[in-house]
Amino acid sequence: MKLIGMLDSPYVRRVGICLKLLKLNFEHQSISVFSTYDAFAKINPVVKAPTLILDDGQQVMDSTVILQYVTTLAAPDQRIFPTQADHCLRAARLTGLALAASEKTVQIVYERNLRPAEKQHEPWINRVTEQLHAAYRELEEELAAAPLPVEPNRFGAADVAVAVAWNFTQMYLPEIVTKAAHPHLQAFSEVAEQLPVFLDTPAA
Repeated sequence: MKLIGMLDSPYVRRVGICLKLLKLNFEHQSISVFSTYDAFAKINPVVKAPTLILDDGQQVMDSTVILQYVTTLAAPDQRIFPTQADHCLRAARLTGLALAASEKTVQIVYERNLRPAEKQHEPWINRVTEQLHAAYRELEEELAAAPLPVEPNRFGAADVAVAVAWNFTQMYLPEIVTKAAHPHLQAFSEVAEQLPVFLDTPAA
């Protein structure tokens, strides 16, 4: 298998880390949807990262869809999704909040970096920023109520999503979402980012 996309994308990095947790062999090709758009388009005309290319040439897009599929390829003892209903509910809630935070971060970064200043719409940026704060406020409350695991063998897809989202936002918008206001998220991220599977899949 080949994973196509840049690891500075939280969606690509999320998939890369989970593939390693599942002990699935894959090759990572660091191709940008921006600076190497044409090269990406030759692989996938939709130009969506991440794209997973299977050994038979078929393609799967979207990080959540990819993870749903690759879990069927892993050994029975390799799991990144819980099976108990209450654990599934929390994982779904954490993942939804983390993906929302990633999405809102991306929207702000794109608006700032890709759109000319005279065309940027401040009311829209303010609304997205409020949504970003809301997502991280909810995540901080979730971690304060019940900490996430820090042992490598207990990490699941939801834990990866939270850690990757926080790291991504801190890379690009640390002045908007501060570490001081989210001590539980920051503490969890510091531990996660030192795990071998995270170090082996760096965002920078």
